[in-house]
Amino acid sequence: MPVEEFVAGWISGALGLVLGHPFDTVKVRLQTQTTYRGIIDCMVKTYRHESVYCLAPFDLIKVRLQNQTEPRARPPGSPPPRYRGPVHCAVSIFQEEGPRGLFRGAWALTLRDTPTLGIYFVTYEWLCRQSTRDGQDPSPATVLVAGGFAGIASWVVATPLDVIKSRLQMAGLKRRAYRGVLDCMVSSARQEGLGVFFRGLTINSARAFPVNAVTFLSYEYLLRSWG
Repeated sequence: MPVEEFVAGWISGALGLVLGHPFDTVKVRLQTQTTYRGIIDCMVKTYRHESVYCLAPFDLIKVRLQNQTEPRARPPGSPPPRYRGPVHCAVSIFQEEGPRGLFRGAWALTLRDTPTLGIYFVTYEWLCRQSTRDGQDPSPATVLVAGGFAGIASWVVATPLDVIKSRLQMAGLKRRAYRGVLDCMVSSARQEGLGVFFRGLTINSARAFPVNAVTFLSYEYLLRSWG
């Protein structure tokens, strides 16, 4: 059922994205900014100043837009936000940083996702099999728990490179030059210690469980209802 699987995956992925986007915004800001005392402080300040965010289709644009901290309601005479939206953000990056600017953090993203996706699906399948009798489909509760823990397991592995990816993507805006993934890792560790590589892990885990639980449950439910 390739068509059904594609549609089910698309719908369940969209549900997970909508549910997890606010947490993702907080995660990115904690990884790239030092003005927040923690998760709650970041959430409160973000809500007070900006209230809502738009969904950006590309990871670089998403990170740049998430790092805009200008209030939605600006006092008269205050400067406007740097980017007016996803398209303006993409055009600005292209004009100011060149074509390569649109691919900042691409290697870190690849290195992050290659092992992470494997761990993600292996963890889900293993937990489902451990909790389900042979020949039976996993129950909704099993799918929710397995999907949630699969999300957490993948982010434990992914967070260090996720931090580096976000920093590389913001480097062009801050006019800070990293020579690559390794240079960014070394510079970050020297300046902030090894703990920097796990910045955002708590919010990643808090986001990962409900997002991936809903993603897998909706995917399995849609396939069964169409089958």
